[in-house]
Amino acid sequence: MKTIAIIPARGNSKRLPNKNLLLLGGIPLLVHSILFAQKNPSIIDEIYVTTDNAAIKNIALQYGVTVIDRPDAFSGDLEPTISSVQHVLETITHAVDTVVLLQPTNPLRPENLLQEAYVRFCMNDADSLVTVTRNHQKLGKIINNSFEPYNYTIGQRSQDLEPLYFENGLLYITKAKVILEGKIVSENSIPYEVNHIFANVDIDTLDDFDYAEYLINKASRLRSTRQL
Repeated sequence: MKTIAIIPARGNSKRLPNKNLLLLGGIPLLVHSILFAQKNPSIIDEIYVTTDNAAIKNIALQYGVTVIDRPDAFSGDLEPTISSVQHVLETITHAVDTVVLLQPTNPLRPENLLQEAYVRFCMNDADSLVTVTRNHQKLGKIINNSFEPYNYTIGQRSQDLEPLYFENGLLYITKAKVILEGKIVSENSIPYEVNHIFANVDIDTLDDFDYAEYLINKASRLRSTRQL
């Protein structure tokens, strides 16, 4: 049985046009997820990009991955990711056991993330794994034009907050059967905590993109310094 990576990369983006094609660190945004998958051949047997865009398709093919042409019905602004991922599984002809979902909008990932998360997934009787990061902010709601604390009391120190976590989108590991049922994160899911600066990168706007570029440039400078 196979473990495949699926990278959903549609062409139309409202807030940041053509974001999957923008050059980040000298390569298209989409390619960061492709290279991450290719660095894990002991886990990932095949890599699929699902897209409705000819330019994205051409780039993916240049990097040697299989492209699934996404129907217009699964390419709208309001269409959930699960639709395109299901379509990939329904299109390929051989059996798949597990899917690693890599969103191109999360291009920066710790180097050993997949190996470590996959071991955790295999060691547990779970149908899916989701990467999460602890939140350290004081959150609240605005009700009737008044701010009401949600996860703290006024005067409470931030280090004393009850632990809350957010879904960071770095990667998902899910049994294929669960995806075919219409879910990426199932009820029988386990979290994998990632407290890394890359967990705060999710590109939807130009500011998000600029922040990711800053982190890449900073990492490049550090590598250059160590080589001197």
